[in-house]
Amino acid sequence: MNVSVVLKRCVTAVILASLSPVPLVAKSLPPIPLVKPGPYRLGAGDGVQIMIYGMDAATRSYVIGDGGTVSIPLVGQLVATGKTVAELEGLIVSTLKSKELMKAPSVSVQVEKYRPFFILGEVQKPGQYPFVPGMSVLTAISIAGGFTFRAQKHRATIVRNLDGNMVSGTARPETAIQPGDTVNIPEAWF
Repeated sequence: MNVSVVLKRCVTAVILASLSPVPLVAKSLPPIPLVKPGPYRLGAGDGVQIMIYGMDAATRSYVIGDGGTVSIPLVGQLVATGKTVAELEGLIVSTLKSKELMKAPSVSVQVEKYRPFFILGEVQKPGQYPFVPGMSVLTAISIAGGFTFRAQKHRATIVRNLDGNMVSGTARPETAIQPGDTVNIPEAWF
């Protein structure tokens, strides 16, 4: 093949890529997998209020550690990551019974603070922000001060931890985000 033909094809590819409203990297990503509706699954960094009626020493706020566990006095260290609030309550009840600490324990667990989400790229104030249930990419952008003048306003990328695996995908403004997500708003290519 002639060098000038190769050069023309390369120049044409660069020009077409620069006219594209979405960077080539984002175009090659599949859409981010949707989160199945259902109860919230706890993860490292979540804050929970655990109340064990009759055990005042164990009733307080806890943060799920990096290893995915919560350490409760007298009960011990329990795996909380991936569990729902109801499943963690059941685990605490069964542990109290198996250790013969209580015959009929009554336990309540509530999420006090969700782990944060992160937003970067073409927003006014990139950074870490507290998650609020029901958030979308657009509400995350609003929390981060809105778009910059260079932002691609119709597409974003999200990096998410799904079952211990990091996955990346494209997202639209109405796409729901999850605690721990990293949202990237790309630059528009004019």
